[in-house]
Amino acid sequence: MPARFASIGVVGAGAWGTALANAAARAGREVVLWGRDAALMETLAQRRANPAHLPGVALADSVRPTDDLAAAAATDAVLLVVPAQASRAVATALAPHLAPGTPVVTCAKGIERGTSLFMTQVLGEACPRAVPAILSGPSFAADVAAGLPTAVTLAARDGAVAEALAAALGSASFRLYHSEDVRGVEIGGAAKNVLAIAAGIVGGRKLGASAGAALIARGFAELMRFGKAYGARAETLTGLSGLGDLILTCSTAQSRNYALGLSLGQEEGLHPPGKLAEGALTASVLVAMAQARGVDMPIARAVEDVLAGRHGIEQAIGSLLARPQKAEA
Repeated sequence: MPARFASIGVVGAGAWGTALANAAARAGREVVLWGRDAALMETLAQRRANPAHLPGVALADSVRPTDDLAAAAATDAVLLVVPAQASRAVATALAPHLAPGTPVVTCAKGIERGTSLFMTQVLGEACPRAVPAILSGPSFAADVAAGLPTAVTLAARDGAVAEALAAALGSASFRLYHSEDVRGVEIGGAAKNVLAIAAGIVGGRKLGASAGAALIARGFAELMRFGKAYGARAETLTGLSGLGDLILTCSTAQSRNYALGLSLGQEEGLHPPGKLAEGALTASVLVAMAQARGVDMPIARAVEDVLAGRHGIEQAIGSLLARPQKAEA
């Protein structure tokens, strides 16, 4: 089965798409990297680099940049590497070019606003002839592009497909664990982004390492409650795409979501220039979905209150600290 995935299309030529294109090339695949900006793709083809998104990283020889979406779709499997809220539009444009049964692996970490659908559900609607899958885990684009050791999870409902895709994309420096728990992988990626904003606020307010550790631990408890309510497996949430990604994203300003929280905590504004923090767009739908199933997520709700302008930072922190004492379970 791995021979089916000799060629990989990567749809999205930002930092993460470029990094995954390099990773797939490193695994021995022929890669077609698509971006909608014809000028950018011409620059990539000529300079073999993406300085706007990944400065200092050379594009692998077996990566072919193009602005022809049909060319990216005419591969054995496609990685959809665009922001969560743009996934439906790009997947809809991709769908007519796909052969039936082609795996499409979403690499976005979010929940669609307006529909409350997870990313593979969006794929199911937008690309009904494709086989939806998801790749997620603790990974920074610069690390993956440079070939630094990284491990992530790839999930599909068909375990054989997930295993074959993981084998096709994996290498000595990019280790993929395969899973059939699509929902668990989706939930870990979406929820941790919101919680990372809270961790950044703690850092920006200089509340100390102890508060940061407490925030991560209690945030993980929220992620687990939400995951259980929506059918995720506990072992997935405690694995790479859940706890692993939460730890990474809550630990450094290299994370866009942490950087956003840091900016908020330092009262420097809502959006760091040129950076998309998926958690800012996921917070409201995550909290609404939690409320719909009676899941208590006070940290996520505090983040959403701050982002919506209902609470200031001090009020949000105060509301969390004033919560009644209770047993940890």
